[in-house]
Amino acid sequence: MGAMQKLAGLMRRAIEKYDMIQPGDRIAVGVSGGKDSVALLVGLAKLKEYIGIDYEIVAITLDPCFNGVETDYSPIAKLCEELGIPYVLKRTEIGQIVFDVRNESNPCSLCARMRRGCLHDAAKENGCNKIALGHHYDDVIETILMGMLYGAQIQTMMPKLHSTNFEGMELIRPLYLIREDDIKAWRDYNDLRFIQCACKFTDTCTTCNNEENQSKRVEIKQLIAEIKKKNPYVEAHIFKSVENVNIETVIAYKKDGVKHHFLDNYDL
Repeated sequence: MGAMQKLAGLMRRAIEKYDMIQPGDRIAVGVSGGKDSVALLVGLAKLKEYIGIDYEIVAITLDPCFNGVETDYSPIAKLCEELGIPYVLKRTEIGQIVFDVRNESNPCSLCARMRRGCLHDAAKENGCNKIALGHHYDDVIETILMGMLYGAQIQTMMPKLHSTNFEGMELIRPLYLIREDDIKAWRDYNDLRFIQCACKFTDTCTTCNNEENQSKRVEIKQLIAEIKKKNPYVEAHIFKSVENVNIETVIAYKKDGVKHHFLDNYDL
């Protein structure tokens, strides 16, 4: 089976399992130029040919213009032309605001929030009712563990959800069942090179491996890899754990912002 064929098959499974796409949808695909977003774009374009759902795709790239420099996204524009997909490139002042105006010492959170807002705006401007995000299976299980170990909560990255700030907009994650290694295999098989983020914090956010700057997500990746040496099914078990929650064995939980405790109905 070809690398993209495998990705497209797993995307189709996720789309059907979680009812992500309906006929008539116009889907904005946020394309940063990295491997995940490009795999998402190509996969959704290929699926259109045989999934049996009539939907449209619009590729949207937001350039933060870090250091006041415009990034060259011509490879993405060329890819979209080859796929027959409309391409929207928006130059923004995110880089200037984060580093110069706000002078954030820990800029990643603000940058991410601003990117999300700009992506929602661009999607709405282009008549989209859904936004496809490039989070994959590994992101999901890492988020579950990060919530438990660093946030004292049990939660997951949902396969789809309604936007809380933009009425009528829905977020979907078609890569939900795809392993990061499968995306890397597709990248390597096609000898692809991707656009690198120009932010000076990129390395310390995602790939730095020294004790001072090591990100929590990298720590979680290493923890899972270590446990996997003894339990090869650890990733699947983490993923399934949030599908098998038994409310009767939970001390407390929240629903619609209201906390419920097991003692509330203990003697009823």
